[in-house]
Amino acid sequence: MKRPVTVRVARWSAEHPWRAIALWVVFVAVCFIGGNATGMVDAEGDEAVGESGRAERIIEAAGFPEEPPSESVLITATAGGTLDVTAARQAATDVTARMRALPEVAAVGDPLPSQNGDALLLMVEIAGDPDANLQPLLNATADAQRANPGVRVEQVGGASIDAALSETLDGDFRRAEMLSLPVTLLILIVAFGALIAAGIPVLLALSSVAAALGLSTAVSHLVPNGDVTSSVILLIGMAVGVDYSLFYLRREREERAKGRAHLDAVEIAAETSGHAVVVSGFAVMISMAGLFLADDTTFSSLAVGAILVVAMAVLGSLSVLPAVLAKLGRWVDRPRVPFLWRLTASGGNRLWPRLLAPALRRPLVTFVVSVLALLVLAVPALGMKTKFTGVEDLPRDSAAMQAYDRMTAAYPSSGTNHVIAVRSAASDAESVTAALTGLAQRAGADPLFAPVEADGPSIDRSADGTIQVLHVPTIHASGTADGDRSLDRLRGTLVPAALGGLTGAEYAVTGDIAGSRDASEHMFGRLPLVVGFVLVLTLLVMIWTFRSVVVALTAIGLNLLSAGAAYGLMVLVFQGTWAEGLLGFRSMDAIVTWLPLFLFVVLFGLSMDYHVFVVSRIREAVRAGLPNREAVAHGITSSAGVVSSAAIVMVAVFAIFGTLSMIEFKQLGVGLAAAILIDATIIRAVVLPSLMNLLGDANWWAPRWVPGRTVPAPRITETPEQPEVLAGAWPRG
Repeated sequence: MKRPVTVRVARWSAEHPWRAIALWVVFVAVCFIGGNATGMVDAEGDEAVGESGRAERIIEAAGFPEEPPSESVLITATAGGTLDVTAARQAATDVTARMRALPEVAAVGDPLPSQNGDALLLMVEIAGDPDANLQPLLNATADAQRANPGVRVEQVGGASIDAALSETLDGDFRRAEMLSLPVTLLILIVAFGALIAAGIPVLLALSSVAAALGLSTAVSHLVPNGDVTSSVILLIGMAVGVDYSLFYLRREREERAKGRAHLDAVEIAAETSGHAVVVSGFAVMISMAGLFLADDTTFSSLAVGAILVVAMAVLGSLSVLPAVLAKLGRWVDRPRVPFLWRLTASGGNRLWPRLLAPALRRPLVTFVVSVLALLVLAVPALGMKTKFTGVEDLPRDSAAMQAYDRMTAAYPSSGTNHVIAVRSAASDAESVTAALTGLAQRAGADPLFAPVEADGPSIDRSADGTIQVLHVPTIHASGTADGDRSLDRLRGTLVPAALGGLTGAEYAVTGDIAGSRDASEHMFGRLPLVVGFVLVLTLLVMIWTFRSVVVALTAIGLNLLSAGAAYGLMVLVFQGTWAEGLLGFRSMDAIVTWLPLFLFVVLFGLSMDYHVFVVSRIREAVRAGLPNREAVAHGITSSAGVVSSAAIVMVAVFAIFGTLSMIEFKQLGVGLAAAILIDATIIRAVVLPSLMNLLGDANWWAPRWVPGRTVPAPRITETPEQPEVLAGAWPRG
């Protein structure tokens, strides 16, 4: 009989270890160096969708000149003091002189006093690229501060906030990388009790991440790279890379402990754990491919990055890992950590049989109670609110953001602007202007909007007169209930009443509030398509893998239950304020809009890692002749150590990302860590065994048309390899 591809690849790799290792090193180097040599193509930003998208396209066609980039220099009193007006004006004169001397500055405005006289503000127009020319302005502001110690002189603006935010994120990611490697290595040392065995999964994961980073750079010429793609590659790559090599390494080690020769142990690991790695990898890649259906540049970039790093982790586990294990032989268990080595090599684990006892003795009660508990945890998800992050949600640790808060306090904003874009024939320009003027006046009389300025509404007209744009200010910010009501009032009543009678006119409403609303509706409108794609393809993969419809449906149901519980926990943590001090964040009373969809595909894919591995061990026992209950106990207990170790690594890596400053990364890290913890404990140790115990042989049912259906072998009373596990799982007789 022809051996599986995983076995043939592993056999060749184990018999030609130096060739396999050299080929992998060359492959990773070519991917990383060659990919980076092509240069990164960054995504220009999310394209507006819905009515906002139509309005943005109308405005873009008008060809209005872009607003020149600018920064502001704020002069206020030092902490706890009262502003010395004379000192403030001297500082303003100093700042003006320094800025006008810079070639990077196009113009400097006159000092603008605040309404209550506690601040001065100077507008500085930047010449050229604001990012490239920012630093000389910051240096001039710092010099002015040193020359005028009696007042506070600070710079704030879009470019300086972006620079400070990038610096914060770079520091966060460096800290996360420095923490994740030693934490992962420490967990693996505890899991294996040997340093070399612990280091192998980390090296394989890092090489997979390096290859994927290079390939994602090359692929960015087809799918532009998003801001967070590299972070997601690192996050998922470390998780699955360690997981896959951990599954493989533990099985090879287990077979050697039974007396198998090195090559035989590698072959068995390839046929069992290697097969599970392939199936798990395909499940993750299928889930991530669902992001392409979201029709969003950022999601497409994340899908590409995640698929590449999972593919690299699978390829490395199947090709180079057998070579490393064969070459090291028993040296893989050196040098040993005395106490930990005895603990991991003893083979006895009485904790898991005790944890399994309720699921095996009283499966119905255990199943009902555990499922109800997870459903209760999922209930808060029904009240989930979503919004895009704004300036108010950025971390306040940087000097630029603290200056921004002082500036908005001294010069309070009137809220945000709705933008109405109209395209019509040039001959109708005056009629459109009159309609927009009337619209502005009616909106100004509505308490949801700000009054019209004394000099009239702000209307821009294109050179050919075919496009006009009206700015309607509202006193309410994006993401608030009143802000949403103001948009509904405009779109539902005011705009149609003013412009609906203009023959041939095309109009649409955009702005911060409208853009956020339309993007959210677009994303949630795509959610059923993404979910359906992931569920259907995952179902087919599971049926093909286990030759059982019931096992496939069980996997789908349990993963949905796990995802629902994770959503509920995220809402409990982040849509309130009780955890702010604990996790170091300021609540935005919502979940970041893109997270629910992204979390679903990631959680669904990663949950399959454990499900495939555990159910594969149960299926092995069933096909070997164990009764269903014994097979469930054997599969859970024999895989408990590796699943626990893999889950702890994932939870630790994701939890580290939960310490980052940005609220979206914090929500992502906490959500993933909580979901994996729930999945590896309650789902795999309680719900799964109780359900499979209840179903009995029905677990393996499939229609006759399914090839290779799992047919239980003639029953044996216990597994000769682990009789103590079965004996401890429940009372005999």
